[in-house]
Amino acid sequence: MVFSSLIFLFVFLPITLLIYYISPRPIRNLVLFIVSLIFYAWGEPIYILIMLFSTFFDYFNGLFMDKYRDNKKITNLVLINSLVVNLGILCFFKYYGFIITNINNFFSLNLKTLDLPLPLGISFYTFQTLSYTIDVYLDKVPVQKNIISFGTYVTMFPQLVAGPIVRYSDVAWEIDNRKESLGLFGEGAELFVIGLSKKVLLANSIGALWKSVKAIPIENVSILSAWLGIIAFTFQIYFDFSGYSDMAIGLGKMFGFNFMKNFDYPYISKSVTEFWRRWHISLGTWFKEYVYIPLGGNRLGRLKQYRNLFIVWFLTGLWHGANWNFILWGLYYFVFLVIEKTYLNKWLKDKPKFISHIYTLLVVIIGWVFFEFENISEGMKFIQTMFGIGGNPVYDGTALYYLYTNWILFVVLAICSTPLLKKRVHKLKEDINTKESIVYSLIILLLLFLCTAYLVNESYNPFLYFRF
Repeated sequence: MVFSSLIFLFVFLPITLLIYYISPRPIRNLVLFIVSLIFYAWGEPIYILIMLFSTFFDYFNGLFMDKYRDNKKITNLVLINSLVVNLGILCFFKYYGFIITNINNFFSLNLKTLDLPLPLGISFYTFQTLSYTIDVYLDKVPVQKNIISFGTYVTMFPQLVAGPIVRYSDVAWEIDNRKESLGLFGEGAELFVIGLSKKVLLANSIGALWKSVKAIPIENVSILSAWLGIIAFTFQIYFDFSGYSDMAIGLGKMFGFNFMKNFDYPYISKSVTEFWRRWHISLGTWFKEYVYIPLGGNRLGRLKQYRNLFIVWFLTGLWHGANWNFILWGLYYFVFLVIEKTYLNKWLKDKPKFISHIYTLLVVIIGWVFFEFENISEGMKFIQTMFGIGGNPVYDGTALYYLYTNWILFVVLAICSTPLLKKRVHKLKEDINTKESIVYSLIILLLLFLCTAYLVNESYNPFLYFRF
């Protein structure tokens, strides 16, 4: 079940909200825990056992570390146990086939692999439970002694399957002490509809163009079609993922939680470093807090900083998928981040801002080719086509048709990728009167209506990050 589905919008969510708000406050965590399990089990009833195991396993790990706080050997052992088991489960389901395939290729073996479907959201909730045990070990958060409260944190359906990655420290107080309010609910509902609109009206619409371009044999793709296609994917993945994150954050507010912002207009960045401060913020924060800083960060000299960056970006790529193209994508960014830290940022500092912006967008757009093409050789051929290597025509009738039928959508996407509309809405809210308030509410309702109409009539409704 996805947020951008009719059954979620008009069956699951209304029933869940009704049951939640008519329930006495002391059992609302239990209600949220149960409905979250139902949400997860909707598509994967067997794999719910893995999530429940992770929940109980790390709940008891926290209790053990709290009980034996003064015994460093025991707490160290418990932490190692948590890391090994959680990462072992993640590796088995997500990377087992990848590892065996590479062993077979390297040693010319014929080991059999298991065709295991990837448990939904396992990359996200594994990182969440690990954040809890690590923070309890470091005494950054109090141990959670209520299994229902901890289960609510792990299984919470608003951000369960696609983030943002919510560290326990971010919601430790709200788990048991949150105060729902009409204002917070309204804010959440508004953000949910905006996120739904980004996903359904923008991402899905432009994603259809990329789907068409990608289906064309590479020898028949013109240079213009290649650029239009990958720019379409650049917009699709942003509005797809940021839209889903907005929906998750909005749902959280509807249940009294305040999740961290996951995107901050990354396509206005003027360096790759800035881009990764604005893109998938919760993942970057997790790797910074639990990998980069523990390794020494930038405190141990330039060479060790580069080593730490290499490890982080190798893992960032690997986190996204069990394929070499994701690892290449992560290391691609590692190279540019090192170049920027070495000299490029100093050089760009005195240059016009549009140069920095164009440079960043080019790096990001080319990076999405590595990300999207699991076959690296196909991705390289696509990049060659983009830059006219291979003899493909500059443009053709198909490219002109794509441009003619989508130019208005490209303009809308470009505007929505900047904070211009958000600033305008905030200004409107500051000066709003009763009449304007009604108009704004009607606009939100119109967006919901348009999204519903789209979902009724269209079958193309993928969510890209579900596969990670």
